[in-house]
Amino acid sequence: MNKRELLKAGGMAAILGAAQFPLIRGANAQNRYAKYKGQTVVINYPAHPHYDQAEKLFAEFTQETGIKVERDKMQYLRMKDKQVLEMGKPQGDYDIITYVVMWKTEYVAKNLLAPLEPFFANKALADPGYDMKDLITAYYENIGLVGGPKMYLPGPGAKLYGIPYGAETGVLAYRKDILEKHNLKVPATYDDLLGQCRVIKAKEPGMGGLTSRGQTGHQVTAAWLLHLTPHGGEVFDAKFKAALHLPPAVKAAEVLKEIVDTGPPGIPSFGFGEMQNAFLQGQAAFYLDSVSVFGPVQDPAKSRIAGKVGYAIHPKAVKHSAQTGGFGLAIPKNAKNKDAAFLLIQWLTAKQQDVKVALLGGSASRWSTLENAETKKKYPIEFPVLREALKIANPDWRPLIPEWDHISQQIIGLALPDVITGKKSAKDALTAIVPAAEDVVRKGGWLKG
Repeated sequence: MNKRELLKAGGMAAILGAAQFPLIRGANAQNRYAKYKGQTVVINYPAHPHYDQAEKLFAEFTQETGIKVERDKMQYLRMKDKQVLEMGKPQGDYDIITYVVMWKTEYVAKNLLAPLEPFFANKALADPGYDMKDLITAYYENIGLVGGPKMYLPGPGAKLYGIPYGAETGVLAYRKDILEKHNLKVPATYDDLLGQCRVIKAKEPGMGGLTSRGQTGHQVTAAWLLHLTPHGGEVFDAKFKAALHLPPAVKAAEVLKEIVDTGPPGIPSFGFGEMQNAFLQGQAAFYLDSVSVFGPVQDPAKSRIAGKVGYAIHPKAVKHSAQTGGFGLAIPKNAKNKDAAFLLIQWLTAKQQDVKVALLGGSASRWSTLENAETKKKYPIEFPVLREALKIANPDWRPLIPEWDHISQQIIGLALPDVITGKKSAKDALTAIVPAAEDVVRKGGWLKG
């Protein structure tokens, strides 16, 4: 499906607001669930810090509703192939899928997802206390909407296809004790951060500066993107001409190379889990990635650094800009039990359960969760920083067009390993892939000429 067809698929519906959802008057939750008691909802979800906690709520949902939950838990980059296979059948095995944000427009373009507005408009299903406007705005727009400007940004044409759950922005975590030991201030700029990484690498035996992803494919691309928009860069310009070879993009790759050189050993093989674990195990003084780190840092089963960590917003280069991404919950168009699937999504992402998952160590998806007395007690330093981080969260951090996963994995993600291992200069490696990247967006109808 090309750009014009995707625009048509997106429709011209306005962004959903809480006021659009009809209230259920006189109906209680038991009436809402009674029809579906005994059904089994099959959910595909990732091995990820947020979902490690969310799955602890499934038994409570079954007890409350009588709807059973069957789980298919996978490493998150393996989910896509399985999801596409299942959603391509006349009727698939999955009633709910957890998707990574970079898959959303591709799934909609292939007509694989059911839009969610009809479910929220169904008086027999919708919870009147759900409060869509309470979902963190950047997460709702970035994760859930397809069909607006550029097909992935909020605005005219945007329709809701998923609910953010395990959505995220970026945060800088740092070892308070290490900075104090070396008389270093919390990094506010990239110059601060890189300088301190060099100091720590030289003076702190067995420790690197900043942990990072570096594994070939999506992971190393994600690492580079963290530094791209703060340096004023972009993957494509407004007309979808490649900007990969321009100075900001090259600078971001050079920054990533220095991070690898001064970081803990093994970064070129690190995925998200290995990257985060290096920080949790005390092998790096800094972490610059998803806010999903909040829970694991406090978990003694995963962390050696509890009580030693502080947080700050993403450092500034030429501007402040932080990642947007993570996961959303959606219903495949070919799901067997769509209504029951919606009820599970609605229940998991409701206010009460959002507080519960945050207290367990998962990510908050709602503004009200950030203001809850219990969560503020658990995250007294984390949530104030998260509120500030959300102010610089960039919804256009990466181009979420249907072709993006291929570009990320097979083009940029194959070039950057040569940069971080020193085999090629950033300029040479990124310039070499411009024709391939432009060929993909030209075939997709994004780039004309």
